[in-house]
Amino acid sequence: MSKLKIAVIGAGSISDFHLQAYDSNPEVEIYAICDLNEARAQEAAKKYNATHVFTDYKELLALPEIHSVSICTWNDTHAEISIAALDAGKNVLCEKPLCQTVEDALEVEKAVHRSGKLLQVGFVRRYSDNAQILKKFIDEGELGEIYYAKASCLRRLGNPGGWFADVDRSGGGPLIDIGVHIIDISWYLMGKPKVKTVSANVSNRLGNRANIRNLSFYQAADYDANKNTVEDMANALIRFENGASLLVDVSFTLHAKQDETSVRLYGDKGGAELEPEISLIGEKFDTILNMTPQVDFKSLDFAGSFRNEVNHFIDSTQGRKETLSPVEDGVEIMKILCAIYESAREGREISL
Repeated sequence: MSKLKIAVIGAGSISDFHLQAYDSNPEVEIYAICDLNEARAQEAAKKYNATHVFTDYKELLALPEIHSVSICTWNDTHAEISIAALDAGKNVLCEKPLCQTVEDALEVEKAVHRSGKLLQVGFVRRYSDNAQILKKFIDEGELGEIYYAKASCLRRLGNPGGWFADVDRSGGGPLIDIGVHIIDISWYLMGKPKVKTVSANVSNRLGNRANIRNLSFYQAADYDANKNTVEDMANALIRFENGASLLVDVSFTLHAKQDETSVRLYGDKGGAELEPEISLIGEKFDTILNMTPQVDFKSLDFAGSFRNEVNHFIDSTQGRKETLSPVEDGVEIMKILCAIYESAREGREISL
């Protein structure tokens, strides 16, 4: 059988995880790469043996032989390129977040429905082995009814700068960049309950702390210490119609002792942690048990999760599986993110 021809639009750092995953899938051929920076696109094409290079995504989408695309561009272009790709008859794996506004998310959803093509939102943590292991326990009732979850992704020094720090291109700071992951995985494992209200705070008190020396952190390719228009921290209480709640805090910079990522869920029969390491908490014979699953990776296997995500995407385009992260979920997460920013901006609780 001939291989499925795929293309990647956007050749920045996150694209390499997509490309590695596609490269390891025997069913696909990395056919084309597009980036505004032609040299960067050429470099990626050489590394992954892609035969076509573009700087205009519209020219790429005009190729009828392309079966699917990964969109790894700035957040402000996700909706535009997704809609164009769907209308061109391509299946789409769009990096998170789906877009920047609820209105744009709904337009993407309309494009999915009218095109009949697949759009999978890049909620990569859903595809991690640990998340799927924990979900089996939850689905079998080991935690009972989950009524509370708490998730944190705190960096003490970690504003990547560049487009990440430009609110026009990114849509926001740590909330929309890293907070989206922990909000989504918590909501997913809770059973995707319907949101009732959101109450939040967003602060920009520390800036990007470009003055700090002797401690390294990831910097975007277009890093500029003089430019920063995004928040440095956000926290929120999300209440659901079933009575459950989710407490979230995220930061690019914070006067914290160390970085922290945690995802914890509490049910009426047991509890669980996905991060920093997978574990379950339960009771037996009137005794509390802390249980540690024996797995290859106790924390997130980043590269492995991207392989799972891309392989699942390909399987879904072929009708062998249903995506774990459909466009409808991308819309709901956008509603939550936008409600957090709105609540903080207006200083009031937002009802959805």
